[in-house]
Amino acid sequence: MKRVLALIICLSPLLIKAQGEMNVQEELKALRDYNRNLTHRIDELQKSIDDILWFNRLADVAVVDKVYMYGPPPAVVKNPTAMGANNPVKFWSYVFVPKGIDTSKKYPLIVFPHSGVHADFSTYYIHIVKELLAQGYIVVAPEFRGSTGYGKEFWEKIDYGGLEVQDTHASRNYMLENYEFVDKNRIGIIGWSHGGLITLMNIFDYPDDYKCAYAGVPVSDLIARMGYLTDDYRNLFSADYHIGKTANENVAEYRRRSPAWNTHKLKTPLLVHTNTNDDDVYSLEVEHLIKSLKADGKKFEYEIYQEAPGGHSFNRLDTKSAKEIRLKIYAFLAKYLNPPKELKSIADIDRAAYR
Repeated sequence: MKRVLALIICLSPLLIKAQGEMNVQEELKALRDYNRNLTHRIDELQKSIDDILWFNRLADVAVVDKVYMYGPPPAVVKNPTAMGANNPVKFWSYVFVPKGIDTSKKYPLIVFPHSGVHADFSTYYIHIVKELLAQGYIVVAPEFRGSTGYGKEFWEKIDYGGLEVQDTHASRNYMLENYEFVDKNRIGIIGWSHGGLITLMNIFDYPDDYKCAYAGVPVSDLIARMGYLTDDYRNLFSADYHIGKTANENVAEYRRRSPAWNTHKLKTPLLVHTNTNDDDVYSLEVEHLIKSLKADGKKFEYEIYQEAPGGHSFNRLDTKSAKEIRLKIYAFLAKYLNPPKELKSIADIDRAAYR
């Protein structure tokens, strides 16, 4: 008995220490979970504020709406037996309609997926949307699965290069079904960065549904991207609620989601821009896309800008040089979509979006 008591006395500090370490670990986990949930709540608040800005800043030039729709069921279902586990994924889309249009006529539509792995269609794009509206385009901007500002559960439904492509296409179809003044024969799609990837995958998967496409600094090769970016970035893809494996563990899946490995599908008129000093989507990615398109014998237009100021955002800025490049984009779109008006000069852009 004495030996047992002695052993307990000897082990007690170790047991207390182990218990203390367990408590610390549990508290750390609880704090991390709380912080993650708080981040999502802050994103929701920021989204609400930005929505107010959309409505206020476009009030004089557009009818702005936010509509609820759905895409395919989730790619990853955590509890397949749960009620509604395989239901379609519901998401919001912004709709911008130029004020004062004659709704007895037909107008071209621009589908505009946002950039960012987990991001949203924010007022970062306010001037570009104004420029499109001034030309008589109707714009739909989907907040596809994985977008920020809609809570943790929606955020974790991300399917980069996968079902988000179908969400974007669903927003196109929604517009045709619900807005009789949208011309089904004049639909274009544009996007930058991640939105550029979604743009490319849309025209690869649905070539007959778009008259033309513009992809700015598009994410083009996820395998290359996993090589040159950080562990934090890679972890967004290999998370258990997303792809669930690294590119090294499942090369085929990352190729499936990469435009540079799908270029044989191109049938739609396409314009691509990249910039050699882009520190987000390196030009080597986009050059792989360009070389793949050429190798497949595809006709398309492209321009590789040399050290253009602004890096990744070079033609989305409010600078004169960015506006000059956007005029090239608008001229390309106009060839295929025939908008009621066309912006042809910096003065036109300034009157449309900056005055």
